[in-house]
Amino acid sequence: MIFLFIACVTVLAAAACWVLQGWVLAAYRRYRSAFSRQVGAGMSEFFLFLDPAQLWLANLCGCAALALLCYLVSGWAWLAAAVGAAALLVPQCLVAALRRRRLRRFDQQLPDMLRALASALRAGSGVQPALRHIVERAAPPLSQEFGLMLRQQRMGVPLEQALQALYRRMPTEAAGLAVSALNISLHTGGNLAETLERIADTLRSRLHLLGRIRALTSQGRLQAWVMAGMPGVLALALQYVDPDSMYYLWHTPAGWAALALIVVLETAGIMFIRRIVAIDV
Repeated sequence: MIFLFIACVTVLAAAACWVLQGWVLAAYRRYRSAFSRQVGAGMSEFFLFLDPAQLWLANLCGCAALALLCYLVSGWAWLAAAVGAAALLVPQCLVAALRRRRLRRFDQQLPDMLRALASALRAGSGVQPALRHIVERAAPPLSQEFGLMLRQQRMGVPLEQALQALYRRMPTEAAGLAVSALNISLHTGGNLAETLERIADTLRSRLHLLGRIRALTSQGRLQAWVMAGMPGVLALALQYVDPDSMYYLWHTPAGWAALALIVVLETAGIMFIRRIVAIDV
């Protein structure tokens, strides 16, 4: 009877391991595909054309090295595994942050570009020669995006489609206003220079207001990170002062549950604070 029980447990454990292995492999393939697609597309938006397979291999090597370093420093395998798994998300978060920074930089450059385009139109230049002249002297990312639009047009793409492709790459409110103004001028005509000057003044006022809001809400954003970092700093300080009392937090199931609850609550707190200080204009 005991032998039969052990055999049944062994078979069930082997089946569970086989199913778990299938799930892990399927999740690995899905994440690798999503990583290659998202990171590769994100890098191409920055005009960096890198092999997604090499980026994936570099990501795995970096995660393994970070997990090994964490294990050598702490001696905790679970912490090293958690750090290595969390490091897998770093490239996507980094690409998303760089994309937000690129969009913000594009919005900051657009009012000056529209002003220059309006001045060129008042001087008698056409839209395309004026854009070409401005793009040659502009800084990235504006020069890259409008330069790509002009190259698409030279290859036979209509200006309206090239402008829509520009808006898909830079889906901001400022880019939408500029694209709409240029499209309307193509179909209906009118005083495009005056329209561009008004849009430039509106965008400049909006950027000024966003800057003031960002300055006024900086304390709230700092509070979110201070609140998130304080439990970790206190835990390390207590570990150094009284390691015997902190033993139950690091080495017992109740302590692990408390750590998981702390992480969940801190993450929720950061998200709520960032939602509160994220004022849309």
